[in-house]
Amino acid sequence: MSHVKTESAPAGDMVDADALLAHVDRISTTVAALHAEDVDHAARFPVETIQALGNAKLLSAGIPRLYGGGGCRLETLAQMCTSLAKSCASSAMIFAMHQIQIASIVEHRAEVPELAEYLRDVVERQRLIASVTSEVGTGGDLRRSIAAVIPSGEAVAIKKAATTISYCEQADDLLVTLRRASDAAPSDQVLLLLRKGQFSLQETGDWNTLGMRGTCSPAATVIGTGAAWQILPAPFRIIASVTMVPVSHILWAAVWFGIASDAFDRARRMTQIRGRKDADSATNGGINLAALATRLDGMRARLESAIHDHAQANSSATCDSTTDMRAALRMNYLKLAASEDVIRIVSDAIQICGIASYRNGGEFSLGRHLRDAHSAPLMINNDRIRRTNADLLLVYKGR
Repeated sequence: MSHVKTESAPAGDMVDADALLAHVDRISTTVAALHAEDVDHAARFPVETIQALGNAKLLSAGIPRLYGGGGCRLETLAQMCTSLAKSCASSAMIFAMHQIQIASIVEHRAEVPELAEYLRDVVERQRLIASVTSEVGTGGDLRRSIAAVIPSGEAVAIKKAATTISYCEQADDLLVTLRRASDAAPSDQVLLLLRKGQFSLQETGDWNTLGMRGTCSPAATVIGTGAAWQILPAPFRIIASVTMVPVSHILWAAVWFGIASDAFDRARRMTQIRGRKDADSATNGGINLAALATRLDGMRARLESAIHDHAQANSSATCDSTTDMRAALRMNYLKLAASEDVIRIVSDAIQICGIASYRNGGEFSLGRHLRDAHSAPLMINNDRIRRTNADLLLVYKGR
């Protein structure tokens, strides 16, 4: 699908997509892989990889060509996330989160000329956008806000205490969820774009975590002021259901698939090395590897099916509550399955590789993969998603 519902992708999209994917592959293997261990060890932002992506104009890959961007489809963006995650999951997750923000602006910009100009500026300057959707006191509920938009003359002012803001210190701009007004219900939300220079951050926590250490996502309070046009025209409930949540689940799943794929590749190389020394080992190892390949292929199939379903839903002329619920359930199933499959696949790869995978560093080390994988069920907690699915299933009348 194209990220812009009102514009079809140019005929040459696939040729350009192949070239862009090849460029991402090179950055993954020559830049991200080189720095991944240090990024993880120091819990530092993967500046080398993000700079390389920016220099190649890949941070604007999801922006339509109308504004000078790459015009990439969601499928291509997912492939980029997978490629980066094979080398550095933190780099891939930052890229994914940024593209989710891009998609939210592109698909819900309406006819606001300032937002169109902003997209051109993202292309020109390769601005990095972070998301501020978490908030102290909401229990992790994306669809509730406490902080509100406060009129301030011709501008609007905000103050929001977030539980995590990924790469907030390195981001150029922020997209912040807020109540529409101080007297609005917690679910009556808007999405506000704040540009660099319009906001300050007061960090209230550090980021010394088990995995995904390079995403640098501390708790922080955002204080900022913006113009009225910086509030996206669509209500956040529409942005979330149509774009932010499904694109998040797809691109996150693509990142987790990249982690799992690299774990499988390391297990395969280990099995091949052992097989050259011992025929019996080759047979036993091959059986275990074949089982792992089946699980990995299932993960790939679910991801590809979800991308196809999302494209079909967005191109459909008809949409009703049953269709919406079916789409939400399918995307939730993807998130649940992918976030659990990545842990199982990496764990099975560790069993195949043995002690070599348990050591930090080296060709077969899988400790970083396993630690990064364990973040997956926590990104929109799986128990919350299961509760949502339970509520949907009680009223869902489709197949």
